Amino acid sequence: MKLVVRVKLLPTPVQALALEATLHVCNEAATWLSTQAFERRVFSRAGLQAMAYCEVRARGLSAQPALHVLRKVADAYSTLTANLMAGNLGKPGSQRHARATGKPVVFREVAAQPFDDRCLSWQMGERTVSIWTVTGRMKHIAFTGSPEQLAVLEAYRKGESDLLYRDGQWYLIATCEVAEAELDAHPASFVGVDLGIVNIATTSTGTRHSGRRLNRRREADRTLRAKLQTKGTKSAKRRAKKHAGKEARRARDINHKISKRIVAEAQRTGRGIALEDLGGIRERARLRKPQRVTLHSWSFHQLGAFIAYKAKRAGVPLVHVDPAYTSQECSQCHHTDRRNRPSQARFACQVCGFVEHADLNSSHNIAARGWWTWVRGAESQAPALTLIA
Repeated sequence: MKLVVRVKLLPTPVQALALEATLHVCNEAATWLSTQAFERRVFSRAGLQAMAYCEVRARGLSAQPALHVLRKVADAYSTLTANLMAGNLGKPGSQRHARATGKPVVFREVAAQPFDDRCLSWQMGERTVSIWTVTGRMKHIAFTGSPEQLAVLEAYRKGESDLLYRDGQWYLIATCEVAEAELDAHPASFVGVDLGIVNIATTSTGTRHSGRRLNRRREADRTLRAKLQTKGTKSAKRRAKKHAGKEARRARDINHKISKRIVAEAQRTGRGIALEDLGGIRERARLRKPQRVTLHSWSFHQLGAFIAYKAKRAGVPLVHVDPAYTSQECSQCHHTDRRNRPSQARFACQVCGFVEHADLNSSHNIAARGWWTWVRGAESQAPALTLIA
């Protein structure tokens, strides 16, 4: 199983200047090559290498960085083609589709740049890296990370690492090949997980991860963001960008904590995990505008992905189930009726009289559907690549 670990670099001012110059040169070469590829309609790696390898080398790059630039451009056009085929950039003939296909891909000056083991070496004992730059080999660049990150990096790092500059900080994102635990093929039952806004996650074992305090914080964030956008000055835009990064880090941290607890509980009790298949939830949801803002601003997909890769790493079975009517179905007699949900928090069956917290009732239905999905053999697969940050 592939994981990616992000560690923070601590370069000196001189080292930082060399890293910045390296990103600028690599991305200038990538943008130039992208323009040539767009004009000549050559997008494959082999075609780009035959067409412009020497010209890319002449722009200040040694052999391996030049090859990485060629691959980065080819991968960018492959991604663009995939998005066009999937309809993610509008239908053919639409303005969005025309904008995406009418000009070459442009790379930002500080866009991430991949390095392999010929250009980048890790000294784990010293917590330093040695990396190729346009000013020569730069050695003894310190890095740091959490103990868990560093342990995974030291034991499982394999393949390329990306140099990334974001919000004034330098990072290396390393790919790791982590061994998977043996899958528990005979779970005792399944833990159903109901995802929501008031309660971010509710499990069928009775655990509720409340979102009330978080929602108040997010409302304050939205108010501040709207105020800064209205002001529109350079300092306001700079502050808004910094604050957006803080919001994303907070959400990622909360999702990591919730997913860790859910997987640990399932592993401890010998159960699997059943999640709602929330694909297309943003398009299906029919909510008022304030509710739509709250729904769209929380990263449910990220939480699901974190649960999936942690479950796979722990050997815990995972299935995704159809969430339709789980909030209206009675978990005892299975009668389904809109009137069973008289309020957001309360469930009261109109037939058998069963009363329970609405999210807990939904999680029981998800657990039951998860069991039947597992029995039918529809095992879900975890994502291939996930970020530990």
